[in-house]
Amino acid sequence: MAGAGATGGAAPLTVAVTGPTGTFGLALLRAFEADDRVGRVIGVARRPFDAAGHGFTKLAYEQGDVRDRDLLRRAFAGADVVVHLAFIITGTASRATVRAINVEGTINAFRAAAAVGAQRFVYASSVAAYGFHPDNPVGMTERWPTRPAARLFYAREKAQIEQLLAEKAEEHPDLALYVLRPSIVGGPNAAGAKDVLPSRLRWAGAGMRGAARLLRRTPIPVPVLAPNVRVQLVHADDVAQALLLCTVGAGPPGAYNLAGAGTISGADVVRAFGLLPIAVPAGLVESAAGALATIPQPGFLPPAAEWVEALSHPAIMDTSKAHRELGWQPRHTARETLRATVGG
Repeated sequence: MAGAGATGGAAPLTVAVTGPTGTFGLALLRAFEADDRVGRVIGVARRPFDAAGHGFTKLAYEQGDVRDRDLLRRAFAGADVVVHLAFIITGTASRATVRAINVEGTINAFRAAAAVGAQRFVYASSVAAYGFHPDNPVGMTERWPTRPAARLFYAREKAQIEQLLAEKAEEHPDLALYVLRPSIVGGPNAAGAKDVLPSRLRWAGAGMRGAARLLRRTPIPVPVLAPNVRVQLVHADDVAQALLLCTVGAGPPGAYNLAGAGTISGADVVRAFGLLPIAVPAGLVESAAGALATIPQPGFLPPAAEWVEALSHPAIMDTSKAHRELGWQPRHTARETLRATVGG
């Protein structure tokens, strides 16, 4: 709980965070700032960042890259806990560069945490680590295996990283491994993803938001096709609280699914923008997405089209373990998160 004293009178923790300036990294920094159990925060990311300008008094920031093993060991020195958020999704970087940062960078961070004697390593994974397989049940628990997706590069890497971390954790039993699997992350600052998207997609997104504002003012709602596919959302602030709970060791090591209560559909998204949804049956969307995902590469589809695989099968998780073992209580439902995201 924010503002609580250090657990059992123990000294406040020193926490190292990679990628603290991303989608929910800033929310985590705010949570650390407000919690007396965290005394010092070490931040490492590739871009410049003014900690004092954001009002962070606990944060010592070092500009650096997770591919630099020596830098990580030096930065992590004295850390009780390492929280690894650094990850890039797309952008102008080559696939080799993306892999070096995402996969190799994660292992570098784990090894550095082990080398400095950290107690806990907290990794932000994703629901995408489960893949989008036809036999995935609706309401997956953490006992369901994570498996690489057929096509989606992001999902394949998330699954592989979890496997590699599990192997490394066996080699370092004194370093407790926590893995969080959030659903789609939203909130007013979810546009932090702008830092990993190509500029042309950011411009397109800005144009769509501007068009949506104009369309809201029309006397008759504008119809828009909306896939009737259910998805879960989780607010960035709620993800930050789960990360905080793992940081202070509120529950046992392991994997935890994260999602706000309820689900939303494509129609809900369209309505949130003040438009009129024309429902497209879920079965039709899933079949089309599954067919597109099987097209061999290189094909006629651009790399960004890999994301269509996420529509081929619903990825709905059971989150009761996080509630039960971490004591995690999200404050935002899926619908509330959607409203906050659109409003932001």
